[in-house]
This record gives sequence, C-alpha cells and structure tokens, in this order.
Amino acid sequence: MNAPLDPASLTMTEIIRLQTVLSQELTRRFERTMALAFTDIVESTRYFAQFGDEAGGRLQQLHFDRLEQAVTTHRGRVVDTAGDGAFVIFESAIDAANAMVQLQQLLSTENQARPREHHCKVRIGMHWGPVLTDGEVVTGDSVNLCARIAASAQPGQIRLSRELLTQLDLSQRQLCRPLPSVPLKGISRPVELLQLPWRDASRFPGQVLVHESGECLPLPSLDTLCFGRGEATQPPGIHDIQLALPDSLATRQISRRHFELHSRAEGFVLKAVSSQLTEVDGVAVPRDQEWPIGPGSIVRLARVATLEFQSTGPADREETDGTMYSPSPAKSLPGVTVFGPP
Repeated sequence: MNAPLDPASLTMTEIIRLQTVLSQELTRRFERTMALAFTDIVESTRYFAQFGDEAGGRLQQLHFDRLEQAVTTHRGRVVDTAGDGAFVIFESAIDAANAMVQLQQLLSTENQARPREHHCKVRIGMHWGPVLTDGEVVTGDSVNLCARIAASAQPGQIRLSRELLTQLDLSQRQLCRPLPSVPLKGISRPVELLQLPWRDASRFPGQVLVHESGECLPLPSLDTLCFGRGEATQPPGIHDIQLALPDSLATRQISRRHFELHSRAEGFVLKAVSSQLTEVDGVAVPRDQEWPIGPGSIVRLARVATLEFQSTGPADREETDGTMYSPSPAKSLPGVTVFGPP
C-alpha cells in the first residue's frame, strides 16, 4: 500500500504540478455547461413585516409549489430554496425559458384571485454557462453572475444574458428585447441583458402611448396596474403609471388614481376607480365597472388625455447563427457561491 502523500514533503515545483493535475481532473470530471435560473420574491421582507410570519410563509410556499410544478414539467432541478428565492438548473436553455415563462403565468393566475397587496411578485434571472457539479452541489462564477442578473430584474420580469439567448430556439429569440445596460454588483465586465416577455402579446398590450405628450410608457409585468396623475409630493406606491400632460391645468383633470388594469386569463380589464370620466373606445365606463383592454384600445381620461395601448413586438436585431457560445472555463475563486445539500 502506498504511503499517504505528505504535502509538507513536496517541493514548490511538485505542488504547482499537482495543482495543475487536480485542476484538469476537476474540470474533466465535474464541469458542465448548463442553463441556470434564479427566482426571488419581490419585497418579501416588507410583506413579512406587514402581514406576519404565517402569511409570509404561505407566500413563500406558493412560490415554491408553482416553481416545482414548472421545473418538473420542463425537466429541470431545484438546487436550493434558501430564503425567499430559489436556484434551479436545466440541461437545455429552451426548457429553462419555457419553465420560467410558465412560472410567471402560474403565479399570475394565482394573483388574479388575491388582493393586490397579497400578490406573489417574482423576479427572475437566467444565464447559460459552465458550472462545477457532482450531481448535487452546483458552483462556479456562472452561478454568481446568474444571481446578479436576477437581482437586477424588475418585479414580474424575466431577464437573461446573451449567452443564454444564443441557446434558445428562433421563436424564443424573437420574443426577447434588449435592455439598457445596468451595473451588476460584483461583476466587473459588461453584461448584455435582455427581457423575455411572458404574456401573449396578441392579448396583452406591452406599452401605452400618451398622445398629448408623445410619451410611450412600458407596462410593468404586474397583475394589477394603477394609472393616475403624477405629482412630486405624493407618497410612493400610489400608482404604477404616472400621467403628466404638457398642459398642467389639463393634468389636474386626471385623478390621482384614475383607473386600474387587472390581468385576467383572456387579457387585461380596465376598472374605473375615479368619478372623472373614463372612456374605452368611445364607451364611458362607470366607476367600479370593468371593461376589456387589448392592443389597439384607446382610453380617454376626463376628455384631456388619450392613451393608446399597444403591443410590443420583437425588437429589430440580427439573429444569432445558432453557434454554441463558448465562455471561458469556470475558475475557482474565493467567495464563489456553492449551492447544494447542507
């Protein structure tokens, strides 16, 4: 039997050679390129503080249950569910994208039966890259990058890296829209990010054009949106879409909370919440009544503002040629996050 190796007896050259051999063996046996996704419940800390641990726990469980449903359907694996988020992996980027779209759709269906303050709003980040895994533990720089992408996302949004985009099929790539550059905490290199819409663009508008100001405002990926007059002195959280016209006197005719959009299976419905006039395609909608809204709908507010709801189609850009993106191999660095069983 060979005697155990005594590190203290090795020379510097022998140690360097051993490090090289071990690094090569680690890469050969445990490195794989995979699709990664992080999900995170938005404002969970505030929710726990406001509604208590029991309600917070139910919200977390709703997220985890719907995540498990989507991931299982699309052949993924939940690696970790620590805190208010989760880390999942997939062999296929196409499966990863389909699973995350399904997750948002499942949560949207749940939210339709819940008051707005109890909506489960999740942000998602996805990346394609090399990781080190033994089938349970998953680690590497790609994991850290994916977590940072998720942290940068808006409520209800799915963000992905260009590396993952190149692995999607044509129909998925055509849906993705480029995002403005944003710094990612702890990531020194620039990262090109895109958004993957998860609602049916033929039924759900993605932006609204204000005719009087020429502003084109994107609609956040939320299940309830409140539209109203924007004022510098109002407290935060009054509404999601702030409306301001070139004529300040006309702006004052718009209520602080004028109407809401609510997500339904068939599309958005408008609910008038102001005593001021609200018209949809020329039809006056009484206060507390609902009316369907889709791409092309025209909404008039107090006879001073005209809102045109529009679809957002695929962004104009060159299609990738489908070639596999080959990022540099993962490096073992201090502080790299490791996910796996305790």
